[in-house]
Amino acid sequence: MHRSSTSLGWLSALVAAATFGASGALIKPVLEAGWSPGAAVTARVLVGGIVLTPFAVIALRGKWSTLWESRTRVLLIALIGVAGTQLMYFAAIQRIPVSTGVLLEYISPLLLIAISWVRTRRAPRAVVLVGSVIAIGGLVLVVSPGGGGGLDPLGVVFGLVAMVGCAIYYLVAAQPGNGLPAVALAWAGLLLGGLALGLAGLVGLVPFTATFGDVAMFGSPVAWWMPLLIVGVVATAVAYATSLAAGEILGSRLASFIGLLEVVAATLYAWVLLGEQLEISQLIGGALILAGIICVRSDRSAEVDAAGLTPADGEASGRQVPVASAPPTPQNASAAGS
Repeated sequence: MHRSSTSLGWLSALVAAATFGASGALIKPVLEAGWSPGAAVTARVLVGGIVLTPFAVIALRGKWSTLWESRTRVLLIALIGVAGTQLMYFAAIQRIPVSTGVLLEYISPLLLIAISWVRTRRAPRAVVLVGSVIAIGGLVLVVSPGGGGGLDPLGVVFGLVAMVGCAIYYLVAAQPGNGLPAVALAWAGLLLGGLALGLAGLVGLVPFTATFGDVAMFGSPVAWWMPLLIVGVVATAVAYATSLAAGEILGSRLASFIGLLEVVAATLYAWVLLGEQLEISQLIGGALILAGIICVRSDRSAEVDAAGLTPADGEASGRQVPVASAPPTPQNASAAGS
């Protein structure tokens, strides 16, 4: 992989983490005004899809057939990466603490390492295992899971399903584009995922409530649609487009570990914009996540695709290496879902 491509992948992943992380601070005024998480996220996802429409049309350059040719990838992003993961996350946090739900979902990088281990029959290098432990330890410090009392078993199951969905999202994002631009994939995934979430609300799978008066945003009253528009543009359209671009360039494992920075970003936004207290342990956790990412990045073996090709093999053959066929969000504790 060329150095310029790697740099672009890192930049895209960091932008994705920073924008996804803003969703909590931006959507909180809407939730406090009486919107249910399901209704708020459906609105932001549909807004994000609409915002990306002109960019997707330009990027496709009339090659609409690429959407059909990549229909499996599009549907997996929409139904699992966008809709399914968030539905399971919502179901989880109705039964267990939000921070615990976030922790369960964001241990998906460990699942990706396990999948690679099983498929390739090669144990991860020590630096990857060490980096994984450090990063997840940092995640625990950042989200401070707790809740006093026992955890609802069904809530834990829902959280684990959300983790699987998050891992699938990264796996699908890491597949070669085959002519489908990342912005077009994000656009189609958001629109279809938003429709799926809306349908889930109509049939009663998730609570759907909304209010349409002014909301308090950072101490000032604004129209209800203002925070939804901002979160739809910044924390949805930009976030998903850059996340999918990063996954295709960097591969699922590294992209998923960089995605842990979303939780760090969400904590910082909550501190700066909402005045929520920032603990020393959370700062230490953020530093540990960075250290873990550096450890994982230092391993040059990365993922191996279904054909058994390493990234080096892919470079030698002059093409990017696919990772697997299967995918925001990502959600964070303040956001009730990304």
